[in-house]
Amino acid sequence: MKTALIQQAYHGSKEQTLQVTLEKIKEAAQNGAELVVLQELHQTEYFCQSEDTKFFDYAAHFESDVAFWGTVAKENHVVLVTSLFEKRAAGLYHNTAVIFEKDGSVAGKYRKMHIPDDPGFYEKFYFTPGDLGFEPIQTSVGKLGVLVCWDQWYPEAARAMTLKGAEILIYPTAIGWFEADSEEEKARQLDSWITIQRSHAIANGLPVISCNRVGFEADSAGVMAGTRFWGNSFVCGAQGEMLVHADDKSETILYSEIEHSRTKEVRDIWPFLRDRRIEEYSCLLKRYCD
Repeated sequence: MKTALIQQAYHGSKEQTLQVTLEKIKEAAQNGAELVVLQELHQTEYFCQSEDTKFFDYAAHFESDVAFWGTVAKENHVVLVTSLFEKRAAGLYHNTAVIFEKDGSVAGKYRKMHIPDDPGFYEKFYFTPGDLGFEPIQTSVGKLGVLVCWDQWYPEAARAMTLKGAEILIYPTAIGWFEADSEEEKARQLDSWITIQRSHAIANGLPVISCNRVGFEADSAGVMAGTRFWGNSFVCGAQGEMLVHADDKSETILYSEIEHSRTKEVRDIWPFLRDRRIEEYSCLLKRYCD
């Protein structure tokens, strides 16, 4: 299966950003991609850098956005992973990945479960934690374990998707550096981000797709300078081996070939699921085992 990750910058408005995205999806489809993955909240700027109720208006278009991306998936005949701002009810919003089948129908959706609240990443102001669970989504290209950004730091989320039959773990992402950090600290953060996701591939014997934003986005509140999203989108195989890896500056379409048969080969020699001591894991259901 040929996959395409679209690593993209924000282009100043939803309309201009969408135009770039559509061009890249079309190009990816023409080059044979069957699965196209977009980054977290790809339609707009990463508005969670500040807390401002005006940004809730973005979620008011959720239903029309779903219809729009369904048409895009159908026109390009691809399975498409999107990341949208969902208004569920007044005062109730989610960070939601919607996955479309090649015919434009909605294959399923996932609401982001782990919601950060850190300087420059004030997501708890905007998003209610997801309530759809860790449920893989069946598509014509396989069973997709779609998670979103902050979820990627949690081995429990990757494991739950795996135990429910996911064939690929997919992470639409928005993460970057603050300019004031030292080069050493930036390198440590990036290395940690890549390492934790590769570890999910190894521990679960599954390929991992991680698609991140790129480019500098100013803090609209002016409290902080802003965030330089570090790109580095990648795909790794079921042993954590890096298959393709983007840089930290370029808008790009990152292509990769994923072989589902490789999962069986890897799990046959590294049977981590076989050797799990499930009767001893009750502590994991507690906040802390003191």
